[in-house]
Amino acid sequence: MTDTPETGSDQEPRRGMSRRALLTGGAAGAGIGAILGLGSAAGFTALRPNPGSAVPSDDGSIRSAGAGGDLPGFGGEALPCHGAHQAGITTPSTAHARYVAYRLRPEVDADGVRRLFRILTEDIEGLASGAAPLADPEPELAARPSRLSVTVGVGAGLVDRVDPSRRPEWLKPLPAFAEDRLDDRYGDGDLLILLQADDPLPLAHAARMIHRDLTGFAEHHWTQQGFRQARGSEADGTTMRNLMGQVDGTVNPHPDEEDFDPLVWIGADGGWMSGGTALVLRRIRMELDTWDQIDRPGREITIGRTLDDGAPLTGGDEHTPIDFEATTPLGLKVIPMAAHARRAHSTDPDERIFRRAVNYDDGTEAGLLFACYQRDPYRQFVPIQQRLDEMDMLNEWVTHTGSAVFAMLPGFAAGETLGASLTG
Repeated sequence: MTDTPETGSDQEPRRGMSRRALLTGGAAGAGIGAILGLGSAAGFTALRPNPGSAVPSDDGSIRSAGAGGDLPGFGGEALPCHGAHQAGITTPSTAHARYVAYRLRPEVDADGVRRLFRILTEDIEGLASGAAPLADPEPELAARPSRLSVTVGVGAGLVDRVDPSRRPEWLKPLPAFAEDRLDDRYGDGDLLILLQADDPLPLAHAARMIHRDLTGFAEHHWTQQGFRQARGSEADGTTMRNLMGQVDGTVNPHPDEEDFDPLVWIGADGGWMSGGTALVLRRIRMELDTWDQIDRPGREITIGRTLDDGAPLTGGDEHTPIDFEATTPLGLKVIPMAAHARRAHSTDPDERIFRRAVNYDDGTEAGLLFACYQRDPYRQFVPIQQRLDEMDMLNEWVTHTGSAVFAMLPGFAAGETLGASLTG
């Protein structure tokens, strides 16, 4: 699944002049200002194959988009790509997600990173709107974006190419955990592209277009793809289930809550990361064959919640707070000391994370792509994982095989370039 890029040929499209030729082709690249009029965002709109489709608005609305007019119905919806924060972090979860990591080529310097971000900006605006990016040889595949979002993160190596002094202290590999069995194929990279959509067709097309435009700057490192329940199969707001059958993600901060921003978004004192966030991505293999051998009460005790509706074993419904002091008639804790729910719980309100997990099944193994966002992984995620690592009954049936940390860039407005706060 992750050994080779899922994006097809590296050849340039034969019709029209490619952006890579314009931005990286020596003398030709130097003349891009004259060719496009203003450089990047404003100029590429005039050269798009589908000028009838507008770029998503800043107001947070979801609307239909398409080539030469609206495309109503399922799949025609476009998410806005502009705003203080990138789309795809707090926007509604979609059915499909693909994480693609890259390593920068040795010759790419700060100016190269700047050109890379200009290309990504154009790709995101075109793909998210349904208008298709410049020189897209199959614009029809982009016409129904199906709530497509493209979210970009950077690793320590990319920041160091620009200015090592600007790298956040937390942007580094996580500390070792005793239960980890990490595979380098799923480790940190220099650049992360997260694509999410309700339809795998526009998602796959977007991945291929972006890969085509990145090959002059970076080499594919890994791809990890996941899924949730199909859109419409459950009521909006229903907590997803993982492949163990558990309701997964019950206790999760909500963007409407007053304390969400201080937990997730990096504030004005964060310099170039102001408006961005830190992503931890963990690949967790599930030992489903042996898990299925455990009876239902045993599985519920392991988690501390019921399997049917995710309610705590101490009573109530899914969102009822757990009573960790409750005991059985024999004086034992209803929620065992090593139950997953107890080990993940913290009495520190600042030690919380915003989770966005998806399931994965590549035909040889299955599990969870656990993604969480926070201001500082070492302050928020690491203490939680340390408790789970030390004593969690669930460790018998899960193995962490991948771990990566990325700085998810702040958002950008129409006419701006993604990543400009880092590259200047």
